[in-house]
Amino acid sequence: MPDREMTFSPELLRQLQLKGLEMTLYFKRICDENGLLFYFCGGCCIGALRHRGFIPWDDDVDVFMPRPDYERLKKIWPQKADTSRYSICYANRERIDGNLFITIRDNDTTLIKPYQKQMDIPHGVVLDILPLDGCPSDPGKRKRQKFWALLYSLYCAQQVPTNHGKKVAALARIALTCVPFKGLRYKLWKLAERKMTRYPIAQCEKITELCAGPHYMQNEYPRAAFDSAVYREFEGHSMPLPVGYDQYLTIAFGDYMQLPPKEKQVAHHDCLFCDLEHGYQKYRGIYYCTED
Repeated sequence: MPDREMTFSPELLRQLQLKGLEMTLYFKRICDENGLLFYFCGGCCIGALRHRGFIPWDDDVDVFMPRPDYERLKKIWPQKADTSRYSICYANRERIDGNLFITIRDNDTTLIKPYQKQMDIPHGVVLDILPLDGCPSDPGKRKRQKFWALLYSLYCAQQVPTNHGKKVAALARIALTCVPFKGLRYKLWKLAERKMTRYPIAQCEKITELCAGPHYMQNEYPRAAFDSAVYREFEGHSMPLPVGYDQYLTIAFGDYMQLPPKEKQVAHHDCLFCDLEHGYQKYRGIYYCTED
């Protein structure tokens, strides 16, 4: 099996976007029926405002959920959703998926990512769900929160990061080598998770995102920006954005309404193999869980 990322034709990219939209509308229905708050973030939030749909070169959907709603989702999804079609996935003692957050997977499709090719997990089109957490105003507490978030990231993913520079990769490799036992890694990641999430959103003036990597965990947003959702058109549907979307997007991305230079208007698919017509199970031993 080749280790190179796939090249997507414009037609396949559009089909992937529409599969993501279909899954997101189903996710929205479950959230609406059960009183769960979520909002578009990142590229889909920008896309709703700038394009009334997907950014033309974007290929996935990311949403934020406040931590209390995020934790409720873990319990509600297996009870209320069609899990034969859409699986909920997150790392636990028995299964590591290389992610730091919940994902919903479309089991009737195949999308295999390089860092997950040897993992026995659902390999369908993905909806990423990132939690929002309270951000302490005390500088010392905030520094410790970020330390625990980094520790959580390392021992939850249990992989050496490849896109945060050589120094980070070297330190991660040492930390993983020093703790080779899965049981101890699990205890450390759960301890770090408790420590980093100990500041309830309702008791904080600011909110942060701790599960999106070292860069984004530095960001601090006004809590009021995420108090509720407002709705904007997205691919012909009314979809939720944070009520303070301008504050959030300006802090995270700067002048988000400005198109990037042409050379940066490209998709980064992070995909080894994609089949939007067939479930991932038929490719076991061929494109994932291979012996190489």
